[in-house]
Amino acid sequence: MMPVSITTPMIILAVAICIIVVVSFILLKRVTLNTQSDSLAELRGQLSQMAQLSGQQQQLFSSQLTEQSARIEQTLTGFRQQLGNSLHQQTQSTHDNLTKLSERLAVIDKANSQISELTGQVTQLHNILANKTERGAFGEVQLENLVKTVLPPNAYAFQVTLPNQKRADCVLKLPNPPGDIVIDSKFPLEAWHKLQDADTKIEQQAARKQLAIAVRGHIKDIQDKYILAGSTAESACLFLPSEAVYAELHANMPDVIEASYKARVWIVSPTTMMATLNTVRAVLRDARMREQTAIIQSEMLKLIEDVSRLDIRVENLNRHFSQAQKDIGEIQTSAGRITKRSLKITELEVADDEKLSVIEPDSTRTGTISVPSETTNE
Repeated sequence: MMPVSITTPMIILAVAICIIVVVSFILLKRVTLNTQSDSLAELRGQLSQMAQLSGQQQQLFSSQLTEQSARIEQTLTGFRQQLGNSLHQQTQSTHDNLTKLSERLAVIDKANSQISELTGQVTQLHNILANKTERGAFGEVQLENLVKTVLPPNAYAFQVTLPNQKRADCVLKLPNPPGDIVIDSKFPLEAWHKLQDADTKIEQQAARKQLAIAVRGHIKDIQDKYILAGSTAESACLFLPSEAVYAELHANMPDVIEASYKARVWIVSPTTMMATLNTVRAVLRDARMREQTAIIQSEMLKLIEDVSRLDIRVENLNRHFSQAQKDIGEIQTSAGRITKRSLKITELEVADDEKLSVIEPDSTRTGTISVPSETTNE
């Protein structure tokens, strides 16, 4: 019995505890549900407010986004225009630069071709000058071109055989005095090259000495061969086809120049040769004028006679003009008088029973015409 009595309270207690737990759980659940309902309502209110705020924020964000989009679009439009203008300018500038570059390249190509051509010509000229015979021909060709450029064809001759059977490069045909002038072309190239290649003063002095000897030899040769009494002029010309050699002689070799003066052999370069040929042309023109002086004087006498006849004819014509002018004046006077009388006649008023107006006589003219006054029969 004891175990039963003990167990029952425990069971009751356990049942009570369970009931209490269940009731507590139910109560707690109810409280929780109520709390959750309140929280849910509050949460719904907050969500509604948040939804309203979200809508407002969305509208504000949408308007701001629209404004920002418009600003960005405007900025992008300006940027596109600037970029387009910049690209157009850059394209135009690039096109212009490419055009200029192409033109410059064309000029460079042309210059390169000219340089190549000039290089070939220099090489050819070097080969010509290396050969003594061809070097002489080079000087003769240059002399021939100068002479043909300045003088008329009948004033010169090339490769002329003189009475002493010597052949001259060129002869200028001038009247006596001075007579025919011989021009011989010489080019002391070897001595000149040695002078150019000299490095020391001693080598330069030795090269100048050789150049002076070579030029003196040419002066002596021309004096002996081409200055012939009765056949040529008393002087001749030594043509140097190099301005550099000519300048070297006048700058550093005055004794050679003095020797040429004494030998009456004038040393000339292409430049001074041109001046000499112009002087020769003036001399030829003056000689032709002297030859035609008689013809000019005869033509002048005829011209004076023609002028005298013209003066007489002009005087006669002037007299005829004076008489014609006088006649025209008289004609104009007569015409004026006729005009006045015509006007007076037209001004007459004729009536049946009135007196006729009398035309006053012209006191300046004899035999004037007048109309007698008449009276009407009453």
